[in-house]
Amino acid sequence: MREALLEVHNFDAWYNREKKVLSGFSLDLREHEAVGLIGLNGAGKTTFLKALSGLMPTCSWESIRFRGRPVNLRDRDFKLCRYTVFSEDDSFAYFTFREYLSYVCAAYKKEPEEVPELLKGFHFQDYEDTLLRDLSTGSRKKAFLITAFALKPELLLLDEPVNGLDFESTEYLYRQIADYKKYGTVLFSSHILESITLTSDRVLVLEKGQIRQTFEGGQIHAAEIREALHDKNDL
Repeated sequence: MREALLEVHNFDAWYNREKKVLSGFSLDLREHEAVGLIGLNGAGKTTFLKALSGLMPTCSWESIRFRGRPVNLRDRDFKLCRYTVFSEDDSFAYFTFREYLSYVCAAYKKEPEEVPELLKGFHFQDYEDTLLRDLSTGSRKKAFLITAFALKPELLLLDEPVNGLDFESTEYLYRQIADYKKYGTVLFSSHILESITLTSDRVLVLEKGQIRQTFEGGQIHAAEIREALHDKNDL
């Protein structure tokens, strides 16, 4: 059994306190695993990743531990252990990819490796000096994904990473997620069942603000996950 990396217990998050998106949500992540988070629209996938990234003031929890130590989501040390790629991100609009990567490397105090390989894999070589604001949605997603895989944080969070990608880049992304266990742990949300079944060591089914079911190893089959989601036409 791998050691625990992140333990979240009784986590609540809301936009309207009278109607919580997450309530009593608990999740454990182990070292060096790929975990898929799946749920119907509105289940709370993006909300949790946003909150875990320290971007939601309207949340509370009983305990959050990283490598066995209590942490606050906005602790600087915890920030430097994680990196998030959001489904949609318009930040750093007037940076080029090259400038953005340099900025992030300085913030994380890292010198990333494998950037040329990642640029080639995501077919991004021609866009290194293009402003992020001038990139298509898919190319902007690639810029943030390349940065993420180049940094190799201990905890990589991906929110709907397939959205906007072309077929070849999607296939390359699947390989990157599956291989990430050599460097750290990746937690990614998706409504695309293929991305979950092809890359995950564990699949967590999110329903009504809580993890309702977990699939692991040989249990990860599309039919069973569809059944767990109670809507066979959604995926």
